[in-house]
Amino acid sequence: MASVPYPFTAVVGMSDMRLSLLLNAISPAIGGVLVRGEKGTAKSTIVRGLTALMPDVPVVTGCRFSCDPAAPDPACPDGPHETYGSEERPARMVELPVGASEDRLVGALDIERALSEGVKAFEPGLLADAHRGILYVDEVNLLHDHLVDLLLDAAAMGASYVEREGVSVRHAARFLLVGTMNPEEGELRPQLLDRFGLTVEVAASREPDQRVEVVRRRLSYDADPEGFAARWAAEEGELRERIAAARALLPDVVLGDAVLRQIAAVCAAFEVDGMRADIVMARTAGALAAWAGRTEVREEDVRQAALLALPHRRRRNPFDAPGLDEDKLDQVLEEFGADDDPEPDPEPDGGPEDGPDGPGGGQPPQDGDGEGGADGPQGQEAQTPHDQPQLPEQPQAPDPEPAPADPKAQSHNAEDEAPGGGEKAAVAAGDPFRTRRLDVPGLGEGADGRRSRARTAHGRTTGARRPQGTLTKLHLAATVQAAAPHQVARGRSGPGLVVRRDDLREAVREGREGNLVLFVVDASGSMAARKRMSAVKGAVLSLLLDAYQRRDKIGMITFRGAGAELALPPTSSVEAGAARLESLPTGGRTPLAAGLLKAHEVLRVERLRDASRRPLLVVVTDGRSTGGPDPLVRTSRAARLLGAEGVASVVVDCEAGPVRLGLARELARDLQGTAVTLDELRADSVSALVRDVRGQGNNHTTRRAA
Repeated sequence: MASVPYPFTAVVGMSDMRLSLLLNAISPAIGGVLVRGEKGTAKSTIVRGLTALMPDVPVVTGCRFSCDPAAPDPACPDGPHETYGSEERPARMVELPVGASEDRLVGALDIERALSEGVKAFEPGLLADAHRGILYVDEVNLLHDHLVDLLLDAAAMGASYVEREGVSVRHAARFLLVGTMNPEEGELRPQLLDRFGLTVEVAASREPDQRVEVVRRRLSYDADPEGFAARWAAEEGELRERIAAARALLPDVVLGDAVLRQIAAVCAAFEVDGMRADIVMARTAGALAAWAGRTEVREEDVRQAALLALPHRRRRNPFDAPGLDEDKLDQVLEEFGADDDPEPDPEPDGGPEDGPDGPGGGQPPQDGDGEGGADGPQGQEAQTPHDQPQLPEQPQAPDPEPAPADPKAQSHNAEDEAPGGGEKAAVAAGDPFRTRRLDVPGLGEGADGRRSRARTAHGRTTGARRPQGTLTKLHLAATVQAAAPHQVARGRSGPGLVVRRDDLREAVREGREGNLVLFVVDASGSMAARKRMSAVKGAVLSLLLDAYQRRDKIGMITFRGAGAELALPPTSSVEAGAARLESLPTGGRTPLAAGLLKAHEVLRVERLRDASRRPLLVVVTDGRSTGGPDPLVRTSRAARLLGAEGVASVVVDCEAGPVRLGLARELARDLQGTAVTLDELRADSVSALVRDVRGQGNNHTTRRAA
C-alpha cells in the first residue's frame, strides 16, 4: 500500500463530493459529510486526499488529547497544561473499522488498577485521536449499534465519557465526521443519518473518455506514487491556500434576514424534522459564500446548500430514497426571495467554476458532469423510489375463489396448471402496518439487534463469570464476593480491599440480537387474485419494515411455475427486499416443496458463513401445492426436514374464500412452527399471536437453546 495518499485535485469528476468535503474543511461546524454510492467509485480515496489539505493544528506538547494551547480543556485527563509548551502538527484522519470494539473507540480503563490502587489508568481511543481532526468511517451503515450510540453521544456533546463501575474519564472529542456507504448493503439509523451535515450521491461516470482518464491516472499513481503526487503538488498547494483564505473570510460573511427567511421557508416546505436542517443550511450557505470570496450570502448559495443538506433529511420511511424536488425548491426560493438581491458576479479565479479536474473541484455539477453530476443530489428526485401506493386503509375482502373439497384435487386448478404461463403483471403492495414481534426461541449469541433474546455486551446483567480476555464489564458485587474470603490471608490492614486478578468477575448480560429473516413467498396462480396479492405484499412489506427496525438481515425466495428462485440473497439492505417485492409477478403452478427445499439450502450456506446469526423462516402462502407427483407429500417432507433441524418458522396463512382447506396450518405443524393469518399479524389485532415462534412441542426449542 502506497504511503503517499492520492492527491485530492487528481480525482476525476466527483464534483458534489469534493465540494461538500471542501465546505466542511472551511467550516467544520457544518457537521460532516455522508457519501452514498456504489462500490468502486473512489469514495475512500478522495476522503483520504482531503487530509493533506487541512491546516496544521496547534496542540499542547505531550497531550494525548490534542488540547488547543489557546484554550486547553480544563478537564483533560493529561492536564492541567499551564506549564506545557505548544507545537503544530498535521491534522489527523482517524479511521474507525467496522469491527472495532467499544474500548478501541472510546478508550480503555484499567479496572484492576482502579480497584486495587485507586489509579485512573486510561488508554485513549480513536475518539481522542480524532479530536480536532477527521473521523472517517468506511461502510458506516454496517457499524454495530452500540458503536453508533457512542458516536451519536460524542457528536452531540463534543466529548467522550468512559465509565466503568463508578470510575469515569471524560475528554473533548470534536471532529469532522465523514462516512461512506453502499446503500445496497443497508441504510443508516435515522439518528445517525441526521448527524451528518451534508450528503452526496456518487456513481461511476458512464462517459468513456472520463473513465479512460480515471484509469490512466490511477495506473500512473500505482506505478510511482511519489512522482504522481509531485506532479499535482502545485494544484494541491493552490487549493490549500484557497481553503485557508476562505476560513479567514468566513467570520465576516453576513447572513441577512432575507436569506434566513429563505432557509426557513425551504426547510418548512420540505417538512424536515427539527431545526438542525436550518442551522446546517445556514452554515453551508456561509461557507459557500466564503469559498466564492464573498462576504454576503446569495440565493444561489441557499439553493446549493439545500441540495446538499436536505435530501437525507426528507425521508419519511426507510423505503424512501434520498432526493429533492428541484422545481419545488425553485418555487420556494422565488416566493421568499429578496427583491434587492444583487446580480450574481463571476466567481473569482480558481473558484468553483474550475473544471471537474481543476484544483477547485467545487463547480455545482451539471447533467453528465462526471461521477458527481446527474447522479448527485442535483437533479436527483430518487433513483428507485418506493412510494407507498394510495390504497384503502383496510384492504377489501378478496373475491371468493372456488376450492375443491379434496386437497389433492388442487392439481386440476386450470390457472395453476397453465404450463409456465398464466403470468400476471406485478401488483402494487397494500399499505404497510405495524406487525407483532416474531422471536426466535432460546438464547442466542448473534449480532446486536432488537428481535430475539441473546447474550450480548449490552443489556441487563444476569450473572457473572471469570473474564474472557480483557475485562471491560466489571461485576462489582461478584468481584468483592470473590475477594472477601482471602483478606486475612493477604494481610489486609487498611480500609482498602486487597484485590487480585483471580478475583475479578465480568458481568454476563442479556439483550436482543438481530436475526436472519428468510421470506419464502408464494407467487403462484393460486395467489394471483389482485386484491389478495396486494394485501399479501402489504404484509410482507410490513415485515420488511419490522426487520429494518430490529436490525435483521433479510433474504427472499419466491416460488411459482416450474420452481423456486432466490430473489434476494441474504443482505442488510431491506430497501432491496422492498424493490424485489414491488416487481414480483404472479401466476403458474405452486411448487411449494421447491420453495422449502431452496430455503433449506440457503440456510445451510448462511449457517456456514455466520453460525451465530439464528434464522427465522417466514413462509407466506395459502398452503396449496401443485405440480409433479404427490405435491402435498413432497411438501410435507420438505417442511419436516426444516422442522427437524430446529429452524424457527412462522407461516402467514393467506387462504381466502368461503371454503378453506387449512393447508397452511398443516404446513406449520410439519415445520414445528406457528401459523398466523394476515389479521393476526397486525400489532393492533384483537387476535392473540404467540410472541415466541414455537411449535406444538418444545423439543426443538431445547435443542436450539443448548
